[in-house]
Amino acid sequence: MKLIRQGTVHGNMIQITEELGLRDGQMVEVQVRVIDNSSTLTGEGWRRCAGRLANEWTPEDDQILEALRNERHQDQRRELSE
Repeated sequence: MKLIRQGTVHGNMIQITEELGLRDGQMVEVQVRVIDNSSTLTGEGWRRCAGRLANEWTPEDDQILEALRNERHQDQRRELSE
């Protein structure tokens, strides 16, 4: 029998999100495939990402981000000649 379920890693344990339907104590073989959800970071993912940058972030980085925000909001349209 082959079951595919998703779970979350907690230390050296994997918590399965759905019922497996197996008896308690049943021996199983586990194959792990990491689910890449890095392109959709939300909540805890953003906190982990920001936490990794916390020690390296500088006031200059804040200035760069502010300049990018300002540039993005500038009117970039050109006037058409008649």
